[in-house]
Parts: sequence; structure tokens; C-alpha cells
Amino acid sequence: MKRVFITGASSGIGAALARHYAAQGATLGLVARRHELLKELAASLPNAQRHQIYALDVTDYAALTDAAGRFIQATGGADIVIASAGISRGTLTEHADDLPVFENIMATNVTATVATFAPFIGVMKQQAQAGNRDCRLVGIASVAGVRGLPGSEAYSASKAAVISYCESLRLEMKKCGIKVVTIAPGFIDTPMTRINKYRMPFLMPVEKFARKAAAAIDAGDSFRVFPWQMGMVAKVVRALPNWLYDMAFSNAPHKGRR
Repeated sequence: MKRVFITGASSGIGAALARHYAAQGATLGLVARRHELLKELAASLPNAQRHQIYALDVTDYAALTDAAGRFIQATGGADIVIASAGISRGTLTEHADDLPVFENIMATNVTATVATFAPFIGVMKQQAQAGNRDCRLVGIASVAGVRGLPGSEAYSASKAAVISYCESLRLEMKKCGIKVVTIAPGFIDTPMTRINKYRMPFLMPVEKFARKAAAAIDAGDSFRVFPWQMGMVAKVVRALPNWLYDMAFSNAPHKGRR
């Protein structure tokens, strides 16, 4: 029976992953700010009495560490930890009042990923050394982190940081037998994307994304983009020279600043 700890679990990708793993018989630790939504989600899952909920803001790193400790104490460890909590806002550096938005996005998307993983590494090392557990640390990045997008300076920077951070951590954890998996969603049908007022190519239903992501996590893939079509786009744009990328994307649609 897997033990899975998920942040950002009250809606969107986090909730879909929770439903997927619960259907597989896992015991879950669910973290999000909205207590009522967490309660409703946990109550709707198979084996509802086994799951733990922790209502907190992931930028409260002390509370997040405490929740991780309580989950480890309740379950004896963890097999999969998924840092799914994230926020997205349009930001423009020229606007001084966007600076607190930058700080909040970086704190939520980047530093909270570190704070999510940190309490579990010690116990995962013990599990890996014992040889009876296959451990995964999973960072949810974005294709927006592959190249910077106009109007998304904070979000693109945060997701690029998640990609690089998880790569560094993957190298560190390799010798310990802990797999670090980076999942980079394209456009997934969630409350976060439904507010976008522009066309979203290859939009993927969130439950399908959860199944695909879970398969990549189980396989221990180092980096995967879903849907696959967006993965092909990401490879192309990563290879473009700057002058051509600038020409193609300088007028791309902007996410709203508020």
C-alpha cells in the first residue's frame, strides 16, 4: 500500500492525483489552504478514514514541516511526495505593485517545493537503504518554464527554477536510491487555466493528465511533459535561437495581471 503526500490537493491537478492514487488503494496526506474542500475531497475518496488532511498555506514552511512529520508518524513513512501547490498570475516588472506578486509566486511555486520535500528525505533514505520501498519526490513544473513567456515573468521564472532545482536534487538523490521526477504540464483543464482568455492548444482533461503523470512517476521518469504534443513543442522551442524565438513569441497572449 503506497503512502502519498500531495500539496495543492484541494482542486485541479492535486485533487486529480489524489483521486487517482486513492483509487489504487493508497493512503494519502492532503495539503491545501481550503479546509472545507479538503474535507469534501477526502470524504469522497475510497478508504476515506485512512487519509489525513492538513489545511495550511504552503508558504507557512513551519506548518508544512509539521504536517509532513505528522503524516510520517501516522503512516510510518512515505513512498511518493508530490509538490503540486502552485499559483499563476500575469506579472510585469515595470509595475512596482507586481513585486509582492513575484515574491508570492516564487515562495509558493519554488521555495514551498523545497519545504515539501525536505522533511521526507531522511525517512526515504532509510526506506531505500532497507530495500523494501521505491521512493519518489515529484515536482510539478510547467512548459512555461522551458522558455520565458511574455507577461509571465514570475510564473515562467518559478517553473524554470522548479525544473533546475529538481534536476539538481535528482543528481543528489541518485546515490541514495530516491527517484526525483519532474512533470511539466502543458494546458490542463483546471480552475487555473479556465480563467485564460486565449486559445489553449492540446488542452488535456485533468483526470487523463493524472493517469499519465502517475504512470511516469511509477516508472521513475526524470522529466516528462503532458500532453505529448506539448512535449514536442517544448523540444522545438528549446532548440530555437533567441532571435527566432523572440520573433515567434514576443506577441504571445498575456495572462491577466489581476
